[in-house]
Amino acid sequence: MDPVPTPAEKLLAVDRELSRLDARRAQLLDRRAWLLRALQPPAPWGGPPQAQPWGAWGAPPPGVARASARHGAQHVLLTLGGLLLAVAAIAFTLFSWGSLGIGGRTAVLVTVTAGALAAPALLLRRRLSATADAVAALAMLLTLLDAVAWYGLTGPDLGGAAYAAVAFGVLAAAWTAYGLLVRGLSLPLPAAVLAGQLPLVLWAWAAGAGALGHGWALLVTAVADGAVALWVTRRGVRVTAGVCAAVTGAWALLVALVESVWPSGVVGALAPGALLLAGAAAALYAGRRMPDRLAPVAGAVAGLAAVAAVGGPVRAAAGPEWAVVGYLLCGVALVAVVRVPLSAAVRTGVLVAAAAVAAGSVLWTLPSVVLVLGGPLSGSGDVWAGAPEGFRAALDARWPWGAPAPVVLLLTAVVLGAVYRRGVPGRPADARLRTAAGAGALGSGWAGVLLVVVALDVPYPVALLVEVALVAGLLVVAVSGADRPAGVVRTALGCAVVGGGSLVALSLAAEPATYAVTLALCALAAGAAVRARAAAVRAVTAGAAVLVAVVPACALGPSLGLPVAAGALPVLMVPASTVALGAVLRRRPVAVVVESAGAFAALVAVAVAVTDAGYWALVLALCGVLASATAVRPERRRTAGAAAVALFVAAAWVRLAAWEVTAPEAYTLPVTLPALAVGVLRRRRDPEASSWTAYGAGLAVTLVPGVVAVWTDPGWLRPLLLGLGALALTLAGARFRLAAPLLLGGGALALVGLHELTPFVAQVAGALPRWLPPALAGVLLLVVGATYERRMRDARRLREALTRLR
Repeated sequence: MDPVPTPAEKLLAVDRELSRLDARRAQLLDRRAWLLRALQPPAPWGGPPQAQPWGAWGAPPPGVARASARHGAQHVLLTLGGLLLAVAAIAFTLFSWGSLGIGGRTAVLVTVTAGALAAPALLLRRRLSATADAVAALAMLLTLLDAVAWYGLTGPDLGGAAYAAVAFGVLAAAWTAYGLLVRGLSLPLPAAVLAGQLPLVLWAWAAGAGALGHGWALLVTAVADGAVALWVTRRGVRVTAGVCAAVTGAWALLVALVESVWPSGVVGALAPGALLLAGAAAALYAGRRMPDRLAPVAGAVAGLAAVAAVGGPVRAAAGPEWAVVGYLLCGVALVAVVRVPLSAAVRTGVLVAAAAVAAGSVLWTLPSVVLVLGGPLSGSGDVWAGAPEGFRAALDARWPWGAPAPVVLLLTAVVLGAVYRRGVPGRPADARLRTAAGAGALGSGWAGVLLVVVALDVPYPVALLVEVALVAGLLVVAVSGADRPAGVVRTALGCAVVGGGSLVALSLAAEPATYAVTLALCALAAGAAVRARAAAVRAVTAGAAVLVAVVPACALGPSLGLPVAAGALPVLMVPASTVALGAVLRRRPVAVVVESAGAFAALVAVAVAVTDAGYWALVLALCGVLASATAVRPERRRTAGAAAVALFVAAAWVRLAAWEVTAPEAYTLPVTLPALAVGVLRRRRDPEASSWTAYGAGLAVTLVPGVVAVWTDPGWLRPLLLGLGALALTLAGARFRLAAPLLLGGGALALVGLHELTPFVAQVAGALPRWLPPALAGVLLLVVGATYERRMRDARRLREALTRLR
């Protein structure tokens, strides 16, 4: 019978086969790259670019290609011809006009203009529409030049602005009549619309009208454009008129808005308000005749213009401080538009305008809210300096606190709360609208109450009680949110977290307040985590409870009079409790959040103890014990075990540094040898165990302090012994295919060798010219770039080889 191969022989055979497969894969990749280069034809030097495919169906048919080329050439020729004639006409008007008498001028004007205007009709009869459009454009340019030329004869008596207003009015009428008489031309009617934008504005300028006069001229022009866009059937004319109506109407409303914001009294605010109301009426009428996709825009413009019209006199009467309240009230009044017999699209636009006014009012209060929430952080450097007298003193903020901001927030909260409860009258129920209204009402109400407390400047203890009550109410809303939209629950939870953080910073002003507030918040968050049904709410509140508990734990040391570093020991009670709690929660999602928060508390303890090496080593060791206790659980064994090993090793290094040990091997080797023995036993019982788990900690305990000592030791014995030991570990790791001895030993050997070569490298670097190192670096980069693909393949093979190590 054939002998059965041992597992070691099977493993060796598998490794050999994998090596052959890697070599074959590299050969195939090289062959594939060569074939790809061979298949690519060389690009012709200076050859024409390749033609783009015809859509998604290949090349165009020959007839289509010829037609496209013919039409393209025709358009190019017509465009160039028109430009040349236009240049000639302009040159004649500027340079040769003055040399002709009155008769010659009249003859030239009549002859050239009449011929240019009559030619498109003849061309259209022969079905040369493109040529007719080009000649018509030239004819309209000639009429414009005629107007400029006639200005020299009759214009100075009228003045430049007045003559321009009359000229553009006459041109608009003439081009309109020309476009209606000569049917088939696409340019005269849109050009007439464009020319019609200027007469009223120029006439207002000539008459010396003010800003409102120009605004009325723009608005009347916009109304005329809107009438053309609504009643004319030609698409080009409708589009041109619609764009012109939007631009001129926007300018008119902008002029009226500027005049309304800075009026000269209540009476002075009525005139721009009338202009705004007229613009709102025009936009509302246009919205009723527009398609449904554009009607909401007209409704929104009408709503905003109406709010600005009514809010201007309110601003002038109440003063700039209360102006936002006036605008907000006007925006709230827009909701009554649902009772007006308008189309659903227009009503939607008006409601969007109301929402925009409310959002703008809330944004106006945002600096005050940020100052209230972030004010305690600005004074957090004076911890336990004593309880201030009032809330404003605790905020350490200099801000003109007044009533408008809280009034705006509370009024917004009331309106949004009504929308959340009852919806918008006349509109079907909308889940998204209800969610947005509920979230906005909750956030605005919470911020409004905070600003009320600041505006009243209540005593410091009362302010703390109010903020604790607010956090408790928000947590109740978040916990009992089974029948509430998810957006409302998330808003309540976010406000509770932000308010709780600000409250913790506010409580640091006095020692009793710190303990009372943080313990109360910790209890509230823990209770919310127990009662919450949603997994996300439970996780956030549980993590917040742990983080808040860190504050009284950090305060316990100073309260007991302990040294600063010794104050880290009470902080370790928080991660110890999270370890026990994580063992109870097991695999629940909230366990990850709780244990992560506990790990953060452990980091805080390590940071507090860093000022004293002895306490630092003790805290690191205790954290290692906690990590080892967590590693007992199978689902946490990998991450917690690695953390425990790292913490124990770090504690050993810190302790050696605290004792000022100059020969760390005498202390680390007695730890390394038993650790390696335990690792050998572990590998015998579980051959699949990683070498990092079995040998990593034991080897690092000696190698890392030894390498540090080598770099501070001028002798030769320690580098020699450590280098020999690292070489032996590297060879052993390569022989038995173990990652930990191979990488740790190789790294230590490289660092020892670099230490020994450092003096010689310094001497060589001093002897070399300054330009040589940059040149060598450049050559290296070029070589690496040229062989990038090969280097990537080598890196992949190295990574695969390392992953196969145990």
